Amino acid sequence: MSAAQIRSSSATSTIALGINIDHVATVRQARRAPYPDPVHAALLAEQSGADNITLHLREDRRHIQDRDVRALRPLLLTRMNLEMGLTEEMIGIACEVRPQDCCLVPESRQEITTEGGLDVSGNVERVAAAVRKLADVGIRVALFIGPEIAQVEAAKRSGAPVIELHTGTYADSTGAAQARELERLVSAARRASSLGLEVHAGHGLTYHNVEPVAAIPEIVELNIGHCIVARAIFTGLPAAVRDMKALMAGARR
Repeated sequence: MSAAQIRSSSATSTIALGINIDHVATVRQARRAPYPDPVHAALLAEQSGADNITLHLREDRRHIQDRDVRALRPLLLTRMNLEMGLTEEMIGIACEVRPQDCCLVPESRQEITTEGGLDVSGNVERVAAAVRKLADVGIRVALFIGPEIAQVEAAKRSGAPVIELHTGTYADSTGAAQARELERLVSAARRASSLGLEVHAGHGLTYHNVEPVAAIPEIVELNIGHCIVARAIFTGLPAAVRDMKALMAGARR
């Protein structure tokens, strides 16, 4: 499926970029140093064109710390998107801090990074309860799911208004396998949009593979972190953010 074929369906012509600052904190935590400050990075990314700031407060606190979340919340001019596991502890923190958005993700202590999507279809009632609790304090909830129609439909039943499609398998594939994964993303995005869900995507996206995903018109936001932080080492964060936004905008033309 070509980018032109993907773009041919009707949906929004614009796409937002959420910058994930987790790996600024990864560098800091490697030495347990006070620097680099992910809060500073978030504000710089925002000034450089980021449409929101994403950060993942993991159960094991391997990168982002509670203090980062609390310090950043009142400073952002855009939106805070707090990624978190489906636990009472995290739901309590979110209800206290009240980010504009929360994205519920699966977690495993052994994983290097989030390895798959949330199993919403097998946990609809539990997910729905979390969605209601967060919505009651004004937080919009997204569910991080694989590009599977069953999961999309379960997300709708849970009451969540947003899904984020896991692009990791697409990002890790090449050739025909990657083309098949792209088709799965397109199908899932179209089904979600037809159900009235807002569609985001992210995980493993880079400057080399982002354009076909950004061209999917039903997707209104991408959340990207690691590759932008990596490029920022050489180009600076403002240029790294602008370069990604330019690729995404070009994919929509």
